[in-house]
Amino acid sequence: MSPGQVVWFEFGTTDPDAATGFYGPLLGWSFEADPDSSVDGRAYTRILAPGAPWPMGAIQQGDTGGETLNLSVLSADVHADVDKLAALGAQIVVPATAVGEVTVFARLKDPRGNVLSLFSRGESAQLAERAQATEEHMQQAVAAPQPGAMAWFEIGTTDLQATTDFYATAFGWRIEKDETAGGKPYFNIFGPSAEWPSGGLWDHSGDSAEGAGADYMMPCFLVPDVAATTTAAQQAGARVEYGPETNPDGLVFSRLLDPRGNRFGLFSSPARNADA
Repeated sequence: MSPGQVVWFEFGTTDPDAATGFYGPLLGWSFEADPDSSVDGRAYTRILAPGAPWPMGAIQQGDTGGETLNLSVLSADVHADVDKLAALGAQIVVPATAVGEVTVFARLKDPRGNVLSLFSRGESAQLAERAQATEEHMQQAVAAPQPGAMAWFEIGTTDLQATTDFYATAFGWRIEKDETAGGKPYFNIFGPSAEWPSGGLWDHSGDSAEGAGADYMMPCFLVPDVAATTTAAQQAGARVEYGPETNPDGLVFSRLLDPRGNRFGLFSSPARNADA
């Protein structure tokens, strides 16, 4: 879990109950209050995938000025990275801010307007054991993700060159064409020194279908049955933006907007589909 990797996601919302009420039944998530990160009367709620002992994301109550669902990138030095990203064209939404001894975080918008967060490992000796256990769980989750977990992320862009240049310089990402995507303008994202991709980038600049012209960053959640989960999401108030669609290698995916307008993805792996 090295700096430059996407390792967390966060909702920013004025209605945390709406998020828990939608995603809990849909993906089997459970939730727990985080008193160490709940500041100024705003609840911070951890999100746990089914059967997971440690969280993979959180819900931040009411400090964003609107609904957001953003990815969070691990940083070795949040202050320095904020300056670096700002020089590359990012907009600072929340400057580097210490949350007690838990972490230092910042929230920004990339040059395409997508919200992302930076955060650092906490230095508190009191929280060191939990932090180590969380990191070990994240490493295990990456190797063998379970249904309901964030196991991929996706960036959509209408300016491929600008987006790849920004993220390659900002975080050292390697972005390569995905030859298994059935001719779609899709690229795999490799984190710093990573052997395997952890996310993807979809070039929407030439799209004419629904969702064309979209710039976004979103978490993608592993599910056993994309079609069934997509239907359940629709019945709970979500809108399907793309899919479900199947790649030549058997991967099935869809892209949706939840009832609050937050974009997220669903996918099932080729191996899981082959076993079904």
